[in-house]
Amino acid sequence: MTYQPKSDFLRILIERGFLADCTDLQGLDEQLVKGVVPAYIGYDATAKSLHVGHLLNIMLLRWFQKTGHKPITLMGGGTTKVGDPSFRSDERPLLTAEAIDDNIASMKNVFAKYLAYGDGASDAIMLNNAEWLDHLNYLEFLRDIGRHFSVNRMLSFESVKSRIDREQSLSFLEFNYMILQAYDFLELRRRYGCLLQMGGSDQWGNIVNGIDLTRRVIDAQIFGLTTPLLTTSDGRKMGKSQGGAMWLNADMLSPYEFWQFWRNTTDADVGRFLKLYTELPVEECDRLGNLQGAEINEGKIILAREVTTLCHGAEAAEAAEATAKAVFEQGGLGDDLPRVVLDAAEAAEGVSIVQLFVRAGLAKSGKDAKRLISEGGARVNDEALSDAGLLVKAEDLAQPMKLTAGRKRHALVALD
Repeated sequence: MTYQPKSDFLRILIERGFLADCTDLQGLDEQLVKGVVPAYIGYDATAKSLHVGHLLNIMLLRWFQKTGHKPITLMGGGTTKVGDPSFRSDERPLLTAEAIDDNIASMKNVFAKYLAYGDGASDAIMLNNAEWLDHLNYLEFLRDIGRHFSVNRMLSFESVKSRIDREQSLSFLEFNYMILQAYDFLELRRRYGCLLQMGGSDQWGNIVNGIDLTRRVIDAQIFGLTTPLLTTSDGRKMGKSQGGAMWLNADMLSPYEFWQFWRNTTDADVGRFLKLYTELPVEECDRLGNLQGAEINEGKIILAREVTTLCHGAEAAEAAEATAKAVFEQGGLGDDLPRVVLDAAEAAEGVSIVQLFVRAGLAKSGKDAKRLISEGGARVNDEALSDAGLLVKAEDLAQPMKLTAGRKRHALVALD
């Protein structure tokens, strides 16, 4: 990229690898230099927690605030009722208003770890688009907003086109999502002076729609900026693992499992992830990422420590690291491992080892657990497990039992 930005925010974005595209890089840079710019990222409330796939854009908002600007976390209390069709093969299940509100309340806890909320010029604010979407008059909305959208153009967006090309149904409900997201940008510009929407590169079409709509309706200039859609160097979608989504809420994924996810980063991704997910200087990220052989483990441990500290706090990061050391270096159990606790009645009857692997989150299903055992990937107390019919009873649990899947995923089974 030949353009050299004047603003700290864009300079950091380019240095650290956050920037995929921008509607007007120079124009945005000039606005950022002038004074405090409000910018938003939208989050639909489809689950009680955000996951690692959202973390890139949360870090983007954090850098935005650290460089003197105002982040807006826009919760999709309204748009979640429709569901974003972008690059999905099927329609999202529709949630009740109560479930959406519960999810938003739960998600708030994570944002507070990364952003400072308040009433100051650069303090973050959290908004809910149900504030304006829930009370729209359908006929007025069609007349005043719908007339600015070309169906031909909407059909050309890759997120819609890919669904149609695969002959997968796209409901009229979902098709309206991009109009509602564009309307969000217009309302945020009107109500809060918001000048910038940011998001993953899959949101490019939706962002451009909002910019066009705002220009047509109130003749105001606003900007869009996207981050790259990340996959790991071995092609996996960022934030996914064998055990499922890597949640950011501690009640859905333990800080130890979160720490371990980052500790297991592929060698080739260490430097890149340090730049994106930590605040270490770029030079240090490059140094750690360029380590070779066994030395790269230093970079992985630092990556896990830094990311876990931001998400769960220093104490949780230290405990996770201590548990990992106990498990891997000293052969111990580690107090912070995920646990399955059996009550006396269960333990008296006995529980199948297959079910324990499923309940511990080490296998997705009984079939998956049996396959793991048959392929030699399961261990009990560090001994290879070959009997999928094993029953675990109270007498087996005088001490907590350690379950292992593969080389790096562990859990404990204990009596209540």
